[in-house]
Amino acid sequence: MIYFRSDYSQGAHPKVMEALAKTNLEHTDGYCMDPHCENAARMIRELIGVKDCAVHMMVGGTPCNVTVIAASLRPYEAVIAVRSGHAYKHETGAVEATGHRVIAMDSTDGKLTPELIDRAMEEYDDEHTPLPRMAYISQPTEIGSLYSKAEMTALRDKCREKDLLLYVDGARLGSALTSDKNDLSIEELARLCDAFYIGGTKNGALFGEALVILNKAMDDHFRFMIKRQCGLLAKGRLIGVQVEALLEGGKDSIYFEMPARANRLAKRLRDGLSALGVSFYSESQTNQIFPVLPAATVKELEKDFFFYEWAPEKEGMIPIRLVTGWGSEESDVDAFLEKAGELLGK
Repeated sequence: MIYFRSDYSQGAHPKVMEALAKTNLEHTDGYCMDPHCENAARMIRELIGVKDCAVHMMVGGTPCNVTVIAASLRPYEAVIAVRSGHAYKHETGAVEATGHRVIAMDSTDGKLTPELIDRAMEEYDDEHTPLPRMAYISQPTEIGSLYSKAEMTALRDKCREKDLLLYVDGARLGSALTSDKNDLSIEELARLCDAFYIGGTKNGALFGEALVILNKAMDDHFRFMIKRQCGLLAKGRLIGVQVEALLEGGKDSIYFEMPARANRLAKRLRDGLSALGVSFYSESQTNQIFPVLPAATVKELEKDFFFYEWAPEKEGMIPIRLVTGWGSEESDVDAFLEKAGELLGK
């Protein structure tokens, strides 16, 4: 079985495993109050060029999103997101469980826009409705599209106009930053949002994300909220050690090397399927692609390849999601293209 199911189906990059093994017998303080987490935070501050931001090591993406939202909003305040956004669609109501509504807006390309924010603000505008207070986006989006520098700047400006916080889910941030369609640096991202996180789980770590809070008001007693949300890991250094390994070398680190390679493999897969006459559910620009294939072809491919059926069958066609990761091989891509070509008669 060849895996295109996700970019976290394997364990961790060998360099990460080596760092964990090397530090395994160390004694340190717990709950991310250790030299490794402190050094990882320093590395991130240097990477983004912001010395006075807060950096918190988090166990995963959903705990990160839920904790940021719960810590930042008053009980009656809400989050604006697109309907396909992870915080709305794929977190089983975890945000709502903290008492905060996720206001879902329809978007054809997976991106939140200033116009959608205006529409949400018009609809939720008095004390009888939740009050929008945060805009949630992911970079890249759930369907692989990217926010450009101009789009991020426009969002930032709209959020300032409407007194909204701008929070960026960075589960696959490495893929966005290394896409050949990207024009937004990590330093620029840090200047355009109130908080974002650097995803490790989907980019070579066993687990863990590094949350960066640029807006000091959002960091008020933040560790208390991490604990309250059951996210304060006793062996917190395990996250710090991994982030150190991922970011060693800065822009030349494996954190950037791995997704750049995964993006190249995804492009090879996308180009190969396009040559077979396959259409796509979205114009993905990162390591996720969404080809639309005949249902019979999908069922045959599933005998040798593991992937998501992204949406229900419609008129005999099924959109699927193929994801390349740090451990994907060129031979995996070639095998999929060869089998798809056989099944499509090309």
